[in-house]
Amino acid sequence: MATNPLHRLMNPSSIATFGANNNFMKMGTLQALSIIKDGYAGKFYPVHPREKEVMGHKAYASVSELPDSPDLAFLVVPSSQVVPIMEELGEKGTQSAIIITAGFGETGEDGQKIQDRLNEISRQYGIRFLGPNCMGIINSEISLNTTVMPYPLVKGSFGFASQSGTYLTQTIPYLKKRGIRFSKAISVGNSANIDITDALEYLGEDEQTKAISLYIESIKDVRRFVDVARRITPHKPVLAQYVGGSGAGSRSALSHTGSMAAPDHLYEGMFRQAGVIRVQSIEELYGYGNMLAQQPALQGRRIGILTNSGGPGSAMANALEKAGLDVPKFSEALQSRIRPLVYDHAPCGNPVDLTFHLDIDTLTQKIPAIILESGEVDGLVLHGALRRGYLIEIYDHIKEALSNAPVDALLKDFQAIPEQSLALVSTYKKPVGISSFYDRDDDYTVAYQDHGIPVFDSPEKTAGAMGALYSHFKVRQRPPWHPPVVTSPPAAAIDLIRECRDHGQGNLDEYNSKCFLKAWGLPVNEETLVHNSDEAIQAADTLGYSIVLKASSPDIRHKTGKGFIQLDLDSASAVADAYEKIQGAAGKPVPVLVGRMLKGKREFVAGIVDHQGFGPSVMFGFGGIFAEALDDVVFRPAPLSIEDAEEMIADIRSKKLLEEFRGMPAVNTKALAEIIHRLSLIPLAHPEIGEIDINPLIVEKDQPVAVDALVVLKP
Repeated sequence: MATNPLHRLMNPSSIATFGANNNFMKMGTLQALSIIKDGYAGKFYPVHPREKEVMGHKAYASVSELPDSPDLAFLVVPSSQVVPIMEELGEKGTQSAIIITAGFGETGEDGQKIQDRLNEISRQYGIRFLGPNCMGIINSEISLNTTVMPYPLVKGSFGFASQSGTYLTQTIPYLKKRGIRFSKAISVGNSANIDITDALEYLGEDEQTKAISLYIESIKDVRRFVDVARRITPHKPVLAQYVGGSGAGSRSALSHTGSMAAPDHLYEGMFRQAGVIRVQSIEELYGYGNMLAQQPALQGRRIGILTNSGGPGSAMANALEKAGLDVPKFSEALQSRIRPLVYDHAPCGNPVDLTFHLDIDTLTQKIPAIILESGEVDGLVLHGALRRGYLIEIYDHIKEALSNAPVDALLKDFQAIPEQSLALVSTYKKPVGISSFYDRDDDYTVAYQDHGIPVFDSPEKTAGAMGALYSHFKVRQRPPWHPPVVTSPPAAAIDLIRECRDHGQGNLDEYNSKCFLKAWGLPVNEETLVHNSDEAIQAADTLGYSIVLKASSPDIRHKTGKGFIQLDLDSASAVADAYEKIQGAAGKPVPVLVGRMLKGKREFVAGIVDHQGFGPSVMFGFGGIFAEALDDVVFRPAPLSIEDAEEMIADIRSKKLLEEFRGMPAVNTKALAEIIHRLSLIPLAHPEIGEIDINPLIVEKDQPVAVDALVVLKP
């Protein structure tokens, strides 16, 4: 496997900046100041055509005057200057660059041409670059910050990569207030050379990083993303927010970074297949990612709830159950240990509600220890730990009783937060999440955050973070992944495609579509193609009644409701009459398929869709004439392993129909998974195929069979 280009870029021993001067109102200067002021210990070379010195550092007039080849070049210059500077850097031997400058692929065709030229330079000189149109990197391990915002000199364990630069810059104060600390953070911008998948791969290999969050507007190579993520997610949690799935989001992504987005359901399927935990907001992306980075992995789904108020306890219980977690009633033995520590009326069966108990040690030390060591929970959520913030809020009401002593004097008397409260996670090796309506104005919030225990500003967010831990628990339970092997296409399938092209057709007719699927090993209904009513009757007599007749012509893609399909024919005369009705509906002579009428009552749909900018995906769901109305379908990017297909089948809402149902046997899901697996290989072996539609896929007894099929070629 080739070395990830970010290994070199993220760890430079020297940096040359282009665009920094002595004007502190300039973006390039602010970013250079972050490099200088935030602790970076490597060499710093400002390059400026006129200044002799930049921020106290000797400046160089051009690349050629630099004393050596910088490990990393940092460009914040007009777009017209980027290409010549990159060429000079290539000649100098520099192998990594960050291009902050915008005005490339996101602006349209002319900008894309310049962006393409940058990639030509990359190939010519071996110089890999982030951007353009990005905000740089943070590497807390070596105190390197290239953003416009100061970054605290604190090492974290939370890895972050983003197609938005703002989420790496403006959010730094927001993260600081919440005790969220990056290990590494990467802004990829237009992803012209180094993309979000490269960033994921790098963070997956980085030992400092314990969990990864991704802000995504599009993925250029879906198959590679899935391959990389599947290697990482069983061992390290990955979260993602995708914003290009709506029409408005897609347009915004295109103008923002030049990204070609795809519908939301395709990305949902990709994340599911890759083991990536999807979130819906940047707040969840940071908060849940930080929780997963700092807390031990869940080893089960049992969660204890401890609170000083009934409302937050109920809210957390509700949210935990909705996330698939269990809030078990504590045993009598465990309750008997808790009961002496709470008021007589306080419930202690889970949730444990202290009901405004002011003994903070009971809430934060004694009862948490009893619950976590009991063996009855796999994690704990706690609400109501507070001290300093509460005193500040009520001070005006109580100051007279305290002889008007200054609040600061009172706060000085507070002792440090006891170590037992802060060592719950390290002692019991189980995740703990804190809910509090007080931010870092409260000393308990500060202490928890600074000791690696996340604090959320609502009970539901705390429960949601525990739900994210549970999502990764389920990812870890998946069987080992073996990438599916795409086989060579069968000769019969190749011939059918060639004949279709030779006849100038855009799709195969139903007969040839089924022959194509049969060549790939998919089960299809037993049928005969006929050209007159006598042949139809003869075929029906051979197959046995009852019979179905369908028009089979490349010009007829959809038959339902148009007279092109005749069902439940139980006699020769009925077959002859149905044949003539089909000819009348077509308005011209058309071949007709004569098939055995399957008796199955359960109908599903399967197929292939190929979306520009995303690639081929497999579709499976509830089928028949109500498929579109019920909209119970799921998608996965092709190809799929058998295990992927089995997971996909289990994701439909109507999966109850796969079990024994109203006298019908359980569906042979192994056979169904084999169909989906084989179907997923087809678009990789036949890139000329744009769509495959199998609807319905009828289950007769327990066996799925393709009853109607359509194979559509790309233009």
